This record gives sequence, C-alpha cells and structure tokens, in this order.
Amino acid sequence: MSTQTTDNDQVTETPSDAADPTPVTPAIGPRRQTTVSLPLSTVVSAALAVAGLIAASVLAWSLVSVRHELSDRDHTAADRAHAQQVATDYAVGASTIDFHDLNAWQVKLKAHTAPPLANKFDATAPKLQDILVPLQWTSTANPIGSVVSSDNGGVYKVNVFLNVSSTNAQTPNGAQTTVTYDVTVDGNNNWQITDVGGMDAALPVK
Repeated sequence: MSTQTTDNDQVTETPSDAADPTPVTPAIGPRRQTTVSLPLSTVVSAALAVAGLIAASVLAWSLVSVRHELSDRDHTAADRAHAQQVATDYAVGASTIDFHDLNAWQVKLKAHTAPPLANKFDATAPKLQDILVPLQWTSTANPIGSVVSSDNGGVYKVNVFLNVSSTNAQTPNGAQTTVTYDVTVDGNNNWQITDVGGMDAALPVK
C-alpha cells in the first residue's frame, strides 16, 4: 500500500496491486461443438439397407399370405371335387339295376347314406321290387358330368347328370334317358349322403 500527501496535509492510502482482494476470473473462450461427419455414400448405403429390409419383410408377408390363400383355395377345390365324386359314384350305383339281383341293388342304394336315409330306402325298396321284377327291369348308367350347386359350410348339394340305358318287358329293345340326381353330401360327417332327389326319373313309373 502507498501513502500520498495532499496540499491539505491529508493522507490517503491507495491499495497496491498486490493486496487487491478482487478475485480474478479466468477468461473462458467460446464452447467447442463436436460434430461427426459421414460420407454421403455411407448414408445412402444405410438408407438403402433399411429400405431393403422393409421391402423384404413386406415381400415375405405377402408370400405367406398368398400361400395361405392358395392352400385354402386348393383345399376347397379338393373338397368340392370329392363331394362330386361321392355323389357321382352313388348315382351310378343307384341307377344300375338287374331285376335278377335286387338285393345287390339295394346295397348300392344304401351305400354311404346317413342312417335316416338308409332307413327310408329299407322301407321303400320292397315296393320298388314289386314293380321291377314283373317288368324285368335292367338298367346301366354312364356319368355325363356333375356340378356343385351349393356349399353350405361343408354340406354340398351336387347335381349329377347320367345317361341311363334301360330294358324291360315293355321296351325290350331298350331306351335311353338323361337323368339328373340331386345328391346332398355332408363333408362334415364322413362324406355321408343325407338326401337324394331325382331318382324317380331313373326308375319305372309306380
């Protein structure tokens, strides 16, 4: 500290620099920001890789979906074809008659039928025999085609078209008739036949 004397003999003290209690704050420069730069080719490659993964995922999902649709379609087509085959086989058997062996015909008449329908044929077959034997009826059938007219949850109604050739005492030279059977096949119950329509056209008039 230094002492100074003025004209009025007043003494003032001036603090020296060494005793200055004011703290000195160090100068702080501007903050430095760290940046990472990537080559444009790297960014483009990463974007393409991500896009490729997304595209591959979408494609895989689409393929799985299409495969399921094709599988379902093939399964449905196979079931319909099986129902048509069952109905056609039944219609041919029911239309193939020899009055010499009507028991064999009755077996075919009840083949693959549900119990209620089989019982119905058991009740009507004797009456048909009373007509077929005196007429000396014989007939054979050839399938023309078949079509599924409806599909109700696995229960198929099938129209079967047959060409039936028959001989009897009244027409010994034979006759041909086109017959349509309406056969209901239950795919949910071991492909049993639950109803048959159109059989009257293949049999002699009662």
